[in-house]
Amino acid sequence: MDKYKLQPKIKRSLRDMFKCYIDVIKIFLLVVGPLQVFSYPTIKWIGIRTDLALPKGWEMFWQLLVYSLIEDYFNYWIHRLLHSKWGYEKIHHVHHQYTAPIGLAAPYAHWAEILILGFPAFLGPALVPGHIITYWLWFILRQIEAIETHSGYDIARSFTKYIPFYGGAEYHDYHHCVGAQSQSNFASIFTYCDYIYGTDKGYRYHHSHVHVHPKKGKWI
Repeated sequence: MDKYKLQPKIKRSLRDMFKCYIDVIKIFLLVVGPLQVFSYPTIKWIGIRTDLALPKGWEMFWQLLVYSLIEDYFNYWIHRLLHSKWGYEKIHHVHHQYTAPIGLAAPYAHWAEILILGFPAFLGPALVPGHIITYWLWFILRQIEAIETHSGYDIARSFTKYIPFYGGAEYHDYHHCVGAQSQSNFASIFTYCDYIYGTDKGYRYHHSHVHVHPKKGKWI
């Protein structure tokens, strides 16, 4: 797997991994967990179905696609605001402690960021309500996608390579590597927002002009 690692020079100790694990567990217990407990009345209010009639496959597919596009667009702008001086210093710097991200650190963030970036993920189901199964599947897939993009590995034959305009691990890894100075690659899933609004120029220049050293990693 080392040949797929984007920043092979960066090594994480077991102590670092354990600390990240504990911090993420705290986030889920203190922030994500209570949100899930109290979300049921809201789910019913916005019209998400909880009946036993399961949704058709095609219905789930197009709804998940709509949720992805909505989340990606609004996440782009909120993430971009979090890279303002105030947003970064007060909130977003926590997530950027990992300049070489790992999958476990995907939800590692300030509690306020978890709440703020949760809004775009919930907006799609609120605007286009479907079945509770689709709702759950959406959040499961969103977490899997976040773990993949924070994994630190760019797998050559990953099926995500065939998804049009999908960013992936390499795309987001650049954002973390640049860190506090990053004004590039804000989108969470796709690349079209960064392209349209011109916030992928640094990444595209680096990708096409900077030599990739097989031992030192992608961003040297």
